[in-house]
Amino acid sequence: ALKKELKNRQKEEERRRKEEEKAKQNKLVFMFQAASMADSSSKKSAAADDEDMDPTQYFENRLKHLESLRAAGEEPYPHYFPVTMSIPDYVEQYKNIGNEEHLEDVTVNLAGRIMSKRSSSSKLFFYDLHGDGAKVQVMADASKSDMEEEEFSTFHSTVKRGDIVGVKGFPVLSHCLHMMPRQKPKAGSVSDNANLKKEEAWVPGRPRNPETYVLKDQETRYRQRYLDLTLNMEVQQIFETRFQIIRYIRRFLENRGFKEVETPMMNVIPGGAAARMVKELTGGYKIKYHANGLDEDPIEIDFTPPFRRIDMIEELEKMANLNIPKDFSSDEANKYLKDACTKYEIKCAPPETTARLLDKLVGHFLEETCTNPAFIINHPKLMSPLAKWHRTKKGLTERFELFINKLELCNAYTELNDPVVQRQRFAEQLKDRQSGDDEAMALDETFCKALEHALPPTGGWGLGIDRLTMLLTDSQNIKEVILFPAMKPLDESSTINKNYDLVLESARSTPVAEETLLVRIGSSYSPRSLSSPTLTLLLLLLMMITMIWWWS
Repeated sequence: ALKKELKNRQKEEERRRKEEEKAKQNKLVFMFQAASMADSSSKKSAAADDEDMDPTQYFENRLKHLESLRAAGEEPYPHYFPVTMSIPDYVEQYKNIGNEEHLEDVTVNLAGRIMSKRSSSSKLFFYDLHGDGAKVQVMADASKSDMEEEEFSTFHSTVKRGDIVGVKGFPVLSHCLHMMPRQKPKAGSVSDNANLKKEEAWVPGRPRNPETYVLKDQETRYRQRYLDLTLNMEVQQIFETRFQIIRYIRRFLENRGFKEVETPMMNVIPGGAAARMVKELTGGYKIKYHANGLDEDPIEIDFTPPFRRIDMIEELEKMANLNIPKDFSSDEANKYLKDACTKYEIKCAPPETTARLLDKLVGHFLEETCTNPAFIINHPKLMSPLAKWHRTKKGLTERFELFINKLELCNAYTELNDPVVQRQRFAEQLKDRQSGDDEAMALDETFCKALEHALPPTGGWGLGIDRLTMLLTDSQNIKEVILFPAMKPLDESSTINKNYDLVLESARSTPVAEETLLVRIGSSYSPRSLSSPTLTLLLLLLMMITMIWWWS
């Protein structure tokens, strides 16, 4: 019993010693003027207790604040914040800053998500700002702000944990979080300068501790992975490790002459092109393509930059001699476009929604001119439910499509990150869908819910390689450029390896894994799919061991 008591006492002393060392550490902080903070979420009364508030009430308060900001002429979801460096770069550059040193002549802009908020008074606030796998402490001091004290306090009461913000200020090394008096390190002990000792993050090979997760419910973590990645920093390292594994395997195989191929799965076929890639692959910017078959004369496609830009509505009105009503959602605009299609004998299958009518007119007048690479830009909102509104042109969005050989190869836009507006867009799309437009988007509640947890200013860009490969290889059928294209199954009476089917019966009866790596090494056949991650991993390990032995 005495031995056990002594052991417990030693553990308690060790725990206290670690806590004291932690308390001595300084924090690298970032002082900023509160007026320059770009808050991307909402605010509520400073007197309200966020932790004890009902989640529904909290969410409603945030929505009310959004409305109040817009009523005051402010935009809670700005298009852009001028970041001058990433948080990891900031920490690296200023890690050797001296004690109590204030670099007030240096101005830095950072952006990230607030993961912690504390205050010692209404005049001093601390934030932990996370971004790009690193964090920095932000200190807001009323004495350094151009706001009045009451305005300063009110503003910071609206900034909440989880907000994505931009901050502007100067580097400083200050006291620890709770403003405790600085203590000199004992002789022989580790320095109290936090810049010289970083808290170790989880790395592959070390045991993980899920009990330390902020979000612990497994069902929620898997269904709402964006929350899991936001709240549980260790999970980001898991996926980073997964990326490193995939990259290593890919590099390992590429160095030995293997080719990466796609497994026979259903694929959406977008596409894209870049002039530099064409130059590298073909030796020039111009290519010949038999658009109408090998028996006909080829057309010449010139990839020489710059590419033509076509403002959708302006160019359409110019080429078709139209004057489309500015309110695209009005009945007047719909009738006007119907009459235009009738005038030019352009057929539009029912339902004749405004979006479908515009698409037909654009296809007839604009896309037909896009033999060489050209960008069609500034689409109307009703044609782009996921794109953000244009910052200078009302009723339009910040979107472009790249067309080559009269075909779309790339689609890109500024992502709409306002969940309220996104729901409104989905509601408008639902009306078209109910009228029979199968191409209209359905309400995606999961997507809207993810936006409610804040999305920073983001650009979406969809690019594929199949159609580009067709252009560069003069192929007229997309199956020519896909190693395992989707094909109609053979008849049951056809010659099939029954024994092989029996072996893979269990694999075919389960869902195919999202990512499958198949490699054929001197065998008489290659498996069609491996749905089990365990089987795939075993195959890779055996493959790598075999190749190492082979080449050695």
